[in-house]
Amino acid sequence: MGRGDLTDEQWAVLEPLLLKGARLGRPPLWPRRQLINGIRFRVRTGVPWRDVPAEYGPWSRVYDLFRRWQRNSTWHRLFTRLQSVADAEGAITWDLSVDSTVCRAHQHAAGACKQGDLQ
Repeated sequence: MGRGDLTDEQWAVLEPLLLKGARLGRPPLWPRRQLINGIRFRVRTGVPWRDVPAEYGPWSRVYDLFRRWQRNSTWHRLFTRLQSVADAEGAITWDLSVDSTVCRAHQHAAGACKQGDLQ
C-alpha cells in the first residue's frame, strides 16, 4: 500500500457506497480499490495518465474508470453520500465567514473622471 492509498478504514466507509450491480461476463482483473487508488495517485501528483504506476493497474483501465464515473455522475453521487455521512456524524461544521474588508477596484471604477485635467 502506498503512502496516499486508501486505508482499510477509509475503504470500509467507501465500499458500501459503490453500486454493486449484477455483472455479466468475466470477473474483473483489477480490484476496484486498486483502480481508485490509481485515480487518487494521478489527481494527487498531477502526473499524466500514462505515468500512473503499474501497481494500480494499466493506466488505460484507471483512466477508463475515472471517465466512466465522471460521465455518469458517480463522483458527484459519492461526494454527496460521503458528505451526508460525515454531516450525520457531526464531522462537518457549516459555519460561514464572509470577509469583505478588502475590496479593491480599478481606479476608473472609483469615480475618477475621464478627463484628468478637470480634477
